[in-house]
Amino acid sequence: MQTLVTGGAGFIGGHVAEALAASGHDVTVLDNFEPYYDLGIKEHNVETGREAAASSAGSYELVRGSITDEELVAELVADTDVVYHQAAQAGVRKSVEEPAKVNYYNVDGTITLLDAARAHDPQRVVVASSSSVYGKPEYLPYDEDHPTEPVSPYGVSKLATEQYARVYAELYGLPTVSLRYFTVYGPRMRPNMAMTNFVSRCLHGEPPVIYGTGEQTRDFTYVEDVKRINEQLLTDDSADGEILNIGSTDNIDIQTLAEVIRDELAPELDLVYDEARTGDAEHTHADISKAADLLDYEPTVDIREGVRKFIDWYHENEDWYDPLVRQS
Repeated sequence: MQTLVTGGAGFIGGHVAEALAASGHDVTVLDNFEPYYDLGIKEHNVETGREAAASSAGSYELVRGSITDEELVAELVADTDVVYHQAAQAGVRKSVEEPAKVNYYNVDGTITLLDAARAHDPQRVVVASSSSVYGKPEYLPYDEDHPTEPVSPYGVSKLATEQYARVYAELYGLPTVSLRYFTVYGPRMRPNMAMTNFVSRCLHGEPPVIYGTGEQTRDFTYVEDVKRINEQLLTDDSADGEILNIGSTDNIDIQTLAEVIRDELAPELDLVYDEARTGDAEHTHADISKAADLLDYEPTVDIREGVRKFIDWYHENEDWYDPLVRQS
């Protein structure tokens, strides 16, 4: 099957592209290599995808370009059976600094893609959304009916993204599914995430830095679970037109996460606290019953097992992945 993964050189997109290529599908990756973080990590994502294709009957093609390029996007979508729309300007803090840029890539780019899909009628468009759409909790865990009042421009952009996908499904009959990811982590994750920073600092004898009180909670979702549900949607139409939470149900506060990592790597270190970051949500926790009902979704990796797996991977790949090693 011919697939297009926008943002396919990024963290989640790279894993989705790898999984599809490994299963023998033909994968085209569209990515503009925005230098939001070290592009060497994106190059590794691309190489991993190519290796997956080489070991199967699939293919892998990288196209360097922007999701906002109407002509290019239309050309790529025209030859595609299923689109995975992962392209976005990531980062809550980045969105606070540059809201217009985030809107341009995340909202305008999504409309560009959906218009191309409307014209060329692929079997499905799977859209990456985020738990950031919820904002301040009225109750936890969040179900999909919870009010959406995002507290950052990034959250606003993701809410617009999924709502455009819903409207295109209702108005034009375009099969879309939007997945609200809850803090996805794992190998090749962005190096500016809390978990990566905790591990890197501990490995180098530096105390983990917690922004805020550490009482903030997160529902961390291991990337293998995200890969699996995306690959399932290649052929499963059970959730067409829907918006679904994709989380782990495994909620942990940031201080405990830092302690788990510290105790594993450098138990002699103290924790350090700094000012809270603007735009960060206080709590996230997923109710995944809708995804379970429609797609039999069930997370397989809890946070403590996932942290150990990530630390093992980190040790094996520290030479090219660790930010402090790269800076030295």
